Amino acid sequence: MCGIVGYIGKRDSLDFLMSGLRRLEYRGYDSAGVALHDAAEVHKCRSVGRIDDLAAALEKQPGVSGTLGIGHTRWATHGPATEPNAHPHVGGDNLVTLVHNGVIENFQILKEDLIAKGYHFQSDTDSEVIAHLIAEGLSKSSPSETDPHAHYLSAVQRAVAKLRGTYGLAIIFKDEPNLLIAARFGSPLVIGVGRGEHFVASDASPLAGHTDRIVYLADHQIAMLTADSMTVTHRDQGRVRLDVQPLEVGEDQVSLEGYDHYMLKEIFEQPEALKNAIRGRLDEENATAIFGGLNLTPQQLRSVNRIILTGCGTSWHSALVGEYLLEEFARIPVEVEYASELRYRNPPLESDTIVFGITQSGETADTLAALREMKRKGHRTLALCNVVGSSIAQNADGGVYLHAGPEIGVASTKAYTSQCIVLALLTLYFGRLRHLSFEAGKQMIEEIKRVPAAVQEALSCDQQVREVAAKYQSATNFLYLGRQYNFPTALEGALKLKEISYIHAEGYPAAEMKHGPIALVDEQTPSVFIIPRGTVYDKVMSNMEEVHARGGPIIAITSHDDNRITEIAEDVIRIPEVPEFLQPIVSVVPLQLLSYHIALARGCDVDKPRNLAKSVTVE
Repeated sequence: MCGIVGYIGKRDSLDFLMSGLRRLEYRGYDSAGVALHDAAEVHKCRSVGRIDDLAAALEKQPGVSGTLGIGHTRWATHGPATEPNAHPHVGGDNLVTLVHNGVIENFQILKEDLIAKGYHFQSDTDSEVIAHLIAEGLSKSSPSETDPHAHYLSAVQRAVAKLRGTYGLAIIFKDEPNLLIAARFGSPLVIGVGRGEHFVASDASPLAGHTDRIVYLADHQIAMLTADSMTVTHRDQGRVRLDVQPLEVGEDQVSLEGYDHYMLKEIFEQPEALKNAIRGRLDEENATAIFGGLNLTPQQLRSVNRIILTGCGTSWHSALVGEYLLEEFARIPVEVEYASELRYRNPPLESDTIVFGITQSGETADTLAALREMKRKGHRTLALCNVVGSSIAQNADGGVYLHAGPEIGVASTKAYTSQCIVLALLTLYFGRLRHLSFEAGKQMIEEIKRVPAAVQEALSCDQQVREVAAKYQSATNFLYLGRQYNFPTALEGALKLKEISYIHAEGYPAAEMKHGPIALVDEQTPSVFIIPRGTVYDKVMSNMEEVHARGGPIIAITSHDDNRITEIAEDVIRIPEVPEFLQPIVSVVPLQLLSYHIALARGCDVDKPRNLAKSVTVE
């Protein structure tokens, strides 16, 4: 949550700051601001609202420029979305200007202490405390003739040592126009390495097209940047060796490429994302899957007798799919835990338990905290995430990357289906280590290979879904119902609708409907049944009959050759037939499109839904 950008180099920083903030706006869009150092003073401009509002405010300040600058787009935590609460914030007598992502849990105590020392606060934020702490540190020492920048590093080190919570910081100083400092703990920061310039951003997307080399900062690291140099220091342990990596994100991956919204683009990218997730991971000779990053031997994995899958939101739904998969084919007991609950629970876990954290961004605060807690207790932790160099990727003992490409739409689509296909591959791998026969493994491989084409075919329902969306756009409640593998699909479909159209929706196992939710059924409440052919098809048909008997409108997601269902459902959306264990990947596609088209019809901001941000990096 919140997006940070920074630049130091030879050219005017404003163009990069604004383009970078636009690419990061999915991380927060309550307010935005920039600060630019023109070698004489720091010029600041802030605005409530979107980046376009900031651009309009900048037009009223012509001539603002500087080869050093920082920017921020905010998702409010402390204090409402107002201009005084917008970043950047200043400390002392405007000596320090900074932007911050994260939450400082002890800010109130620190603020009271600073007020007692004579510091004045202009905002309600926790971030302003950091600026004043750094200013206080500067007041207690003087620059060294041999290393003038050590003075600023020392002030930042002293300040962050007092913080309890999370932070990603970009900091500039009034009396030093040739220095940009970045620091992180728990909130991501990436440094772009250019030629005679350096960039800072919350993730790699703003750097595409500007540099092809990056450094991922780790927790407790502080980067000292000039136009021509970079040094990284651990807060307590001295200088760190730089690990410069290639930037794998291209400009085309972070642009709309003709689509109206990132969400729609990412829905239609799913066939290619699934191919990327599968590529190189099928061993047909041995009828199994290949994973190079688990960092556990087959012998160690055979001794695993329990798996915990943990995540938040959409990732929790894919974990439920994983539970069905692993228990059916690998015969391993699996539990799915909300990461936000697991981090505070103390469940009795045997030593032969491994914990998978599932997250698109690799920065989800609750999932990161849950993995750290499980690791602290001696359990192996593995990550299933989409972002190379992310906090969870760095902290876990091993894991699997999705290779889905950047996902910018706040409502996750291609990451969900990629998570599901990778969980199917993991199931094949664990199954072949245990009880799954060679022939069964070969059959799974053939069926997995057909999934991208099936999803491509499922996308052809777009126009029909658009018509269904127009019909139900004014509904105020939806029910989503499925059984077995399609129960998580019902949950995910309901979440997508809530996220971007603001319609109340609930997902249930279809059989549970008569244990309470059926009371909601009426002529104004559509029920979406996920009912492709499978072992529970007749059971779900009975549940559908119960809704039909009470006058509830029915939208059915079903197999191409199912003609029986047209006798009951008002609207039938057909998808290609795949085996039950892969149905969630295909059956979710029309639900993603339904939420998109309903939101569009209602005039909602699809890519930037109210109150939400893409990466939940705060608790």
